[in-house]
Amino acid sequence: MPSQDTERRRAVRARMDRIQDVLSDALVERMTDDRARGWRNPYRTDDAQALRREERPGDAPNIWRPAFVRDVEKIIHTPAYNRYAGKTQVFSFRSNDDLSRRGLHVQLVARIARDIGYALGLNTDLIEAIGLGHDLGHTPFGHAGERCLNEVFHERTGRWFFHNVHSVRVLDVLYGRNISLQVLDGALTHNGEYEQQVFELSGLSGFEAFDDVVERCYTQGGLAIGHLRPMTLEGCVVRISDIIAYVGRDRQDAIEAGLLGEDAFEDGLGGAYNSWILSHAAADIIEHSYGSDRIAMSEDLFLEIRRAKAENYAKIYRSSGIEGERAEELARAFRLVYGRCLDDLARRDESSYIFRHHIARIERALSHYGRRYAWDADPEQTVVDYIASMTDGYFTELAGRYFPEIRFPRRTYINE
Repeated sequence: MPSQDTERRRAVRARMDRIQDVLSDALVERMTDDRARGWRNPYRTDDAQALRREERPGDAPNIWRPAFVRDVEKIIHTPAYNRYAGKTQVFSFRSNDDLSRRGLHVQLVARIARDIGYALGLNTDLIEAIGLGHDLGHTPFGHAGERCLNEVFHERTGRWFFHNVHSVRVLDVLYGRNISLQVLDGALTHNGEYEQQVFELSGLSGFEAFDDVVERCYTQGGLAIGHLRPMTLEGCVVRISDIIAYVGRDRQDAIEAGLLGEDAFEDGLGGAYNSWILSHAAADIIEHSYGSDRIAMSEDLFLEIRRAKAENYAKIYRSSGIEGERAEELARAFRLVYGRCLDDLARRDESSYIFRHHIARIERALSHYGRRYAWDADPEQTVVDYIASMTDGYFTELAGRYFPEIRFPRRTYINE
């Protein structure tokens, strides 16, 4: 008789076989006719709807640089965007440059979301801005680093750290780029850890309500995060594209790193699962969302995404990534570095790294807009700002400089 594992694999494959990787003939005909008639999706976010905190002459849109194109440019010119290249996606201490870094991840999210958004008639410039900016608040060492920073921050202040909330702070406060509400909202609500079959809009319409939502994320943590919904369909597309982007790519990386074999997963596709999910998820979402005021997918796709993500957690994130390899060392290092930086602020030691490498740089960035960094009003938050901004390499070197007993593996490429 077939084993329980074999039966489960058959059930997974049967469900996957029901998910199509092409659009139905009826939808293709409808889309072709709509385009010939010049149809515009009535639920798309137009550039004229962009809302900003301040009216700055330099932010005024024009015929060749619409509002959300300006947001894209603002995002890619922040130092935080440049640091994506030095931040972990999953695997931190592997000497293999073919493994994904966070910079590639955000590009994949933006690309997947643009493809879906284009088919649906949505604003692809807004999608690109959200996609490229949604992880700017990520810590070094990915979600493992996020948990370490949250633990010490919450213990000391009662407030919570989440990378999506911090992405808003990076753009809206630390660099003062006057980013549109729609992009900030998309970054806040992107949290791909919460999969849904149907994504409906929040109805948010202004900065006052948005600021209240952000504050609840700090004070209520997961209770507030779990109820976040985007205000735009473009934000909804980015949110589901975030999961699509990492669920298959992380499997490829685990196999490339030699941690898992091609036959390690229930679907039996190994690294080819990435190609499967990209094509099938996009077609399914377009099929179930075209012309609608919500973003939806079939029940089969929803169940498959939830299954694949759960399998990733069991076989990659909790065992093969940094959580399984260096969890205790990493947590200790975050706690020690946090305390040392807080001491430097209390002593107002301007020769310290937090002053020279963080506060001084943020002050210079904000000075262009006539603003200052109120670092001394909330030293705990300032330490969080600093640590979250670090790349993996910077954090490991700083931790080793302050605390020589902390030893992380060194990346080496050539072994004799």
